[in-house]
Amino acid sequence: MWRLFDRMHKHLDFNLSSLSIALLLGFILAFQSGCYRGRPSEKPPIHINPNMDKQTKYTAQSKSDFFANHSAMRTPVDGTISRGNLREDTAYYQGKDEKGDFVSQPLRIDLKLLTRGEERFNIYCTVCHGETGEGDGIVTQRGLLPPPSFHEERLREKKDGYFFDIITNGKGNMPSYSHQVPVPDRWAIISYIRALQKSQNASLADLPEIERKKLAK
Repeated sequence: MWRLFDRMHKHLDFNLSSLSIALLLGFILAFQSGCYRGRPSEKPPIHINPNMDKQTKYTAQSKSDFFANHSAMRTPVDGTISRGNLREDTAYYQGKDEKGDFVSQPLRIDLKLLTRGEERFNIYCTVCHGETGEGDGIVTQRGLLPPPSFHEERLREKKDGYFFDIITNGKGNMPSYSHQVPVPDRWAIISYIRALQKSQNASLADLPEIERKKLAK
């Protein structure tokens, strides 16, 4: 009786082991086949939840048989302005007045604005203009022509709108930074440039009275 039970137990263990191995091999084969890539197929991928991902529409510069000129691009109605781009304040958005002359800083200069300007200046400007605005940024050490120093009298006398226009549209070797630097940050950077200019060209009269007394001792 015990011998029969022992044989049945061993036979059962063997079958369980064989089943486990078979399941493991099947899982490995299924995993490998699922991860296999590179086999070409002309069938589109399965899109389980399409929502509104695919719509019948015209894209920019595409052809249209509906319009007489066969162009899908249409001229907007006169007076059309995209939302959020009216920008009637030309001084703020262009750095110029209605006559086209450069304006002074339109924002109130405070510590918050200067701090923001320093942060943005260090990110976007120091690589060329250097940390002090001398035009000795690291790229000039790699062969790029150095930009002019902000401390030149010519640039110290320029209106703030002049710097805004260059940040927006670029000049010479400097490309436009209008996509990287939004309008408020451009004015913040300009406020910091003015602080740098003042730091290198300040007179005794520019210091607060308490600081002048300290120097007089």
